[in-house]
Amino acid sequence: MESLDRDRASESVRAAFSSHAEMVRALGAMGPDIIAAADVVASAFADGHQLLLCGNGGSAADAQHIAAEFTGRFLKERNPWPAIALSTNSSGLTAIGNDYGFENVFSRQVRAHGHAGDVLLAISTSGSSPNILAAIESARELGMQTVGLSGAGGDMSRVCDICLAVPSDSTPRVQEGHILVAHVLCGLVEDALTQ
Repeated sequence: MESLDRDRASESVRAAFSSHAEMVRALGAMGPDIIAAADVVASAFADGHQLLLCGNGGSAADAQHIAAEFTGRFLKERNPWPAIALSTNSSGLTAIGNDYGFENVFSRQVRAHGHAGDVLLAISTSGSSPNILAAIESARELGMQTVGLSGAGGDMSRVCDICLAVPSDSTPRVQEGHILVAHVLCGLVEDALTQ
């Protein structure tokens, strides 16, 4: 078994951390939009509404992670808030995918569970995932607020009420940015509702 080339590996590590740090610095410009998104989510919870979340692959894991921060806790002891990751029902996902096509796996769930006043947090690294865009469309038809987490480019910025687009075209950096933005959002919502 060959071992790593230590010099090349060290350079890869430095490059990854440097790229990450550059992405984080660029997120600072998103502050007002993150605050606006937190206000939308906090207002929905305060008014008895729910947060639905969706994403594919790593973004599905992020949706579950964020939902857990709201139904459990982030940093403060408090009552749970209704947040549901739409990627967790494997029977529903596979039935909808089989019967209606994968592009409808989230939109049908949004129509089943969403109501006017609820919020959809849609996550797509590319900003162009067809099933995510379909979910946003369904949410808007129901009178839900829509918040997007995306990367640079894509269609989400045109269709979401608020789109938090990480300014990068590197999938790992976008995903790292998403969870940082989501943690900031969770903290702002907790602060707003637990004063």
